[in-house]
Amino acid sequence: MKVVFLGSKQVGLDCLKELISQSQSLGIHIVGVLTNDRGTSIRDISSKNNIKVLESLDEYLKLKVDLAISVQYHEILRKAHLDVAHLTINLHMAPLPEYRGCNQFSFAIADKAKIFGTTIHRMDEGIDSGEIIFEDRFEIDDNIWVKELHEITLQKSLALFKKSLPKIVNNDYSLTKQSDLIRERGTKTIYRKDIQDLKEINMSWSQEKIHRHIRAT
Repeated sequence: MKVVFLGSKQVGLDCLKELISQSQSLGIHIVGVLTNDRGTSIRDISSKNNIKVLESLDEYLKLKVDLAISVQYHEILRKAHLDVAHLTINLHMAPLPEYRGCNQFSFAIADKAKIFGTTIHRMDEGIDSGEIIFEDRFEIDDNIWVKELHEITLQKSLALFKKSLPKIVNNDYSLTKQSDLIRERGTKTIYRKDIQDLKEINMSWSQEKIHRHIRAT
């Protein structure tokens, strides 16, 4: 199976390491890696394992692969990019469809969410709107801080990726439409600009709300 990995940040590096670790047993050939300018560690581990580092999505468009894996990749994938692979998946470090987009940890705390999670979903042209393949949902403490929630979700995400990879490669999964879950779970899409509102404290708020916004940001 020909695979391309698109990723950044620590979670991207850790998932790439796991992909490399399982590649031989799963019959995976990693034909390329895409990252950003700060992805030095991802570039280094790719070089050590003789994996080609692609310099742009234009170079990616020239490939034809079975599976593309996105983990915190920084660029938007259009239809042409999604068509490169038979299946393109994304590891989204939040529950879906509740928290699409970015800054999910902060908004979950601000919303007083009781449940958080991490999700592997099929990518489509929407924002984190593709069918769910695998997920892990867990309860969160009422007084959790954003750094703590991020750390918990990071570990849960790596565990989900490790456990799910063999099933994805062997086509041992089913797809769940997010539209079937919205009535039960709700949904929102968060953009980068939205985080600013959480950082603005109104001193007329209750002490609980002020503290919650501080914990969230």
